[in-house]
Amino acid sequence: MADVVTQPYDKITPELQALYYRASPYNLVRMVLGDPKVEEADVYQAAATHFQQWRDQGVLRRDAEPSLYVYSQRFTVPGSTQEVERRGVMALGRLYDYSEAVVFRHERTLAKPKQDRLNLLRATRAQFEQLFMVYSDPKGEVEALLPTSSAPEVDVRDEFGVQHRLWRFSSRDAIARVAGVMADKKIIIADGHHRYETAMDYRDERAAGRADPSAPYNYVVMTFVSMDAPGLVILPTHRVVSGLPGFDKDLFLRSAFPYFAVEQAATTDPTRLLALLHHAGRQGTAFVAVIGHEAFLLRARPGAADSLLASFSRRQRELDLVHLHKILLEHVMEISEEAIRQQRNIKYLREADQAIRLAQSGADVAFLGNAVRIEQVRDIALAGEVMPQKSTDFYPKLISGLTIYAME
Repeated sequence: MADVVTQPYDKITPELQALYYRASPYNLVRMVLGDPKVEEADVYQAAATHFQQWRDQGVLRRDAEPSLYVYSQRFTVPGSTQEVERRGVMALGRLYDYSEAVVFRHERTLAKPKQDRLNLLRATRAQFEQLFMVYSDPKGEVEALLPTSSAPEVDVRDEFGVQHRLWRFSSRDAIARVAGVMADKKIIIADGHHRYETAMDYRDERAAGRADPSAPYNYVVMTFVSMDAPGLVILPTHRVVSGLPGFDKDLFLRSAFPYFAVEQAATTDPTRLLALLHHAGRQGTAFVAVIGHEAFLLRARPGAADSLLASFSRRQRELDLVHLHKILLEHVMEISEEAIRQQRNIKYLREADQAIRLAQSGADVAFLGNAVRIEQVRDIALAGEVMPQKSTDFYPKLISGLTIYAME
């Protein structure tokens, strides 16, 4: 299994892509990203051909009976020595329009990634990757029903050292009990907004105005994880700004000063800066701005930017990244909302040391921030609101290829 599973398609770097191609002729990368030897126009059809051939050859085997799957991930939290386990249940989830208030998003999507995934779905009529969904279960009722006492059917460690295990259970009674507890849950998309909306577009396309609730295209593969259970880790995503004409450090700091108290840090060491930022974040919104070989701690002045944030709800005004985007990026640095959405001057990085190196090697400024809390994700999503782009980085990602949902 280690030779055929992959990270989610949008997390596969060119280096990982080459590694996957070499690992096995049956690696899932041939379907989720296409073979680089094939012309781009044929990538989706090539994926469909691979899929059919692997089914015909018995490389992929259909389960003999309907099943649910327990999915466990054991990992070390980045930046610490703490090892934790995250467990969820993998199943088909019905697609709901957001207006039905059953499934909720917390971020907006872009058209280009959705078109790519829609083309793949049309060609293969299959879903190769599960969506990451979270729900509230403070009493742990769902997890208590998940059997994991036997040896797992899959036990694989990925390239980041995360252990992935999978158990299948087909008892009708067990499935009914899990489905019964889940029946009235509100579900929030943690990862997979583009794929969820692609699945809805595909459903509407296939239905063509003729509703058929039992049709396979009404469902998508989801892994459901309780937001109340241990092991739900959200990492910060840092921003690096580059390519601004005439960027000046002193002008930036002066322009930020009415909204943020500015203090120069005594270090640019990533670990020490993150510790400084974490401590400052306990008292309110804070960022670290790295400019060249200098670092500055920016603490938001309470109420100073109320006029700039007047159109945002109280929940959104409590998000650090709303302050970063609306005050620093758009107002102080005069980067348009459209430019931010299209990532013209913005690069998003998980690793603080990478962001700092870019700032030290020619980028205008790197902004380090604290992670969003799951309670903030929940409150924003259930209120029908959205966060700025790249607000959450749920860690680790769900590995792709453990199961495939063939609609035909």
